[in-house]
Amino acid sequence: MLKEERHQIILNEVRVHNRVLLTDLGEMLNVSLDTVRRDIKKLDEEKKLKKVHGGAISLGFDSYSFKGSQIYSREEKTQIAKKAIALLKEGQVIILSGGTTNLELARLIPEKMKLTCFTPSLPVAIELLSKPNIEVIFIGGKLSHQAQITIGAAAIRYLTQIKFDIGFIGTGYLDSVNGLTEFDWDVVQIKKAIIKASRKTVVLSISEKLNSSQRYKTCDLSDIDTLITELEPNDVSLVPFEKQEIALL
Repeated sequence: MLKEERHQIILNEVRVHNRVLLTDLGEMLNVSLDTVRRDIKKLDEEKKLKKVHGGAISLGFDSYSFKGSQIYSREEKTQIAKKAIALLKEGQVIILSGGTTNLELARLIPEKMKLTCFTPSLPVAIELLSKPNIEVIFIGGKLSHQAQITIGAAAIRYLTQIKFDIGFIGTGYLDSVNGLTEFDWDVVQIKKAIIKASRKTVVLSISEKLNSSQRYKTCDLSDIDTLITELEPNDVSLVPFEKQEIALL
């Protein structure tokens, strides 16, 4: 495989999943870790992604001050966010887990809508602060540099004391057999706690993430009430999820 082909595959993986590991890329490309490491370094120098310890993250996931144009599949994520807003009602207590799709949801929530919104995501919390009628409660704890959410025992303990009307979960990987998965164990624990604390769990995912899985399991599909993608609910790609009796939007 040519270097240019490898670079394109790496960039696509980073854009779709926001974060990737060197080990996973090495397996996917069937090359050594040293080769992947050199590829990542080159793409970082070209400002096409950001190199981090053990992997890489997308530029759109690197900072809450990024431009909208840096968000991968911005149009699709906007469609998802608009569908999610239809589930909101005045006075609800909700939680947004984090990620660029949840960030888009936070951006599009109508300013006149009164909500109490919890989040472990620093970018989401900052975005919500522009909404005068939303009470924003940041779930404190240790901040993950790469995931940009709070992690650890303190955050999980905090989540056990609340019952949310809706938990909006962003996901890196979603499969009709394996459910929701991630490669970051700490992030998985936070999402597990959010799901447990939510009366209704809504997963937001662009369709490119369907039929992909990682090593650590967040939950089974049976723990999800609603799946929102940019696709029409009757799209053939969603048939495996429809069979799991999940509401599709």
